[in-house]
Amino acid sequence: MTSVIGSRYDQLIQRDRVHGSLYTDPSVFAEELEKIWYRSWVFVGHESEVAQPNDYVRKRLALQDVIMTRDKEGQIHLLLNRCSHRGSQVCDDAKGNSGTFRCPYHGWTFRNDGELVGFPFFKGYGIRKLDLPLGRVPRVDSYAGFVFGSFAADGPSLIEHLGDAAGEIDRLTRLAPEGRIELNAGWLQHISRANWKLLAENETDGYHPQFVHGSIFGVTGSTIGPLYSDSSTAVTRDLGNGHSENDLRPEFRKFAQPMRWFGTTEARVPDYVAAIRAKHGADAERILIEGAPHVMIFPNLFIAEIQVFNIQPVSVNECVQYSTAVQLAGAPELNRRMVSQCIGSVGPAGMLLADDTEMYERNQKGLEALTPEWLDVRRGLNRETIDERGHPVGAATDETGIRGFWSHYKTMMEKP
Repeated sequence: MTSVIGSRYDQLIQRDRVHGSLYTDPSVFAEELEKIWYRSWVFVGHESEVAQPNDYVRKRLALQDVIMTRDKEGQIHLLLNRCSHRGSQVCDDAKGNSGTFRCPYHGWTFRNDGELVGFPFFKGYGIRKLDLPLGRVPRVDSYAGFVFGSFAADGPSLIEHLGDAAGEIDRLTRLAPEGRIELNAGWLQHISRANWKLLAENETDGYHPQFVHGSIFGVTGSTIGPLYSDSSTAVTRDLGNGHSENDLRPEFRKFAQPMRWFGTTEARVPDYVAAIRAKHGADAERILIEGAPHVMIFPNLFIAEIQVFNIQPVSVNECVQYSTAVQLAGAPELNRRMVSQCIGSVGPAGMLLADDTEMYERNQKGLEALTPEWLDVRRGLNRETIDERGHPVGAATDETGIRGFWSHYKTMMEKP
């Protein structure tokens, strides 16, 4: 069986191209749910969303409706929103604060750690207690507040899964004067009539910005466009395990201007700059110049400098992308700007995400054509190098990150 599966994906995924059926075949999507979404570590939410004991928020983990809770001891749980009696959903609200969930169908009551604590008319069961808790995501872990879940009872640890991508999350937290970030500004929800992998590939594709986002760059006078050009010194890096980044630091170092990465100057955010210098001392200048990461963490977490995206599949040709503004603890003047910029780029009237979504959906429609069968991902193979950590590195517009995604995807899909 293993050899057959391996042979299938050997045929569909090659170093310089991938087959179009990977985005359109319902059987491939079903297998992805089993071998990636219900086996790997998947980003679910952030600890700051359940900041207080007994806080809860509803989330998605692929097709599963999940309740992320913080119990009275402070532990985070991921519970499946399904009563263990007859299957009714036990939680209707998007978020709230409660130590229990009561099923509206027959009144069964569960603690926010999933344990069944009571059910009416116990004589009908002959006992007062039943061992029928809510379903739980077996493994829950977090890194710098980012909460991940895995339906696999065992496997690589979260830190093993993150690998060198953890360092990019660390870069983000160093930008907060209090050393932590929060994702409590609220999430926007965008439905894309496209396969989830088209979004994941795009997040570190430096080849498209000049063309897809050219109009907004021109109108706003943005300095982002030149970061993704043939003359840019920025690089695209395959971080391993399907993770990738657009490393823009070489460009920002070239100008050596604090806060250029945020499109402003230190004179406009003096309190924030002073707080970072007080916290980091000699390292502050580098942190203020290099800025935030642009990293895609397999399979569904995208940190785009000042925004975080959570990609969740719905079907073979539909997915949902949740987005929110990064909030840096201890940086109120910068946080207000982050919310404003987030709304301007990915809000209901925002331009960047609208541009990208049109491309996702155009791609999905185009994949219905009978020929050509393949999508080409060879860009940059002729100039790819290996860095000191052993990671493949390409130029700013190369498809190095996409190839890294597909390499890990293939490994996951070939496992029995």
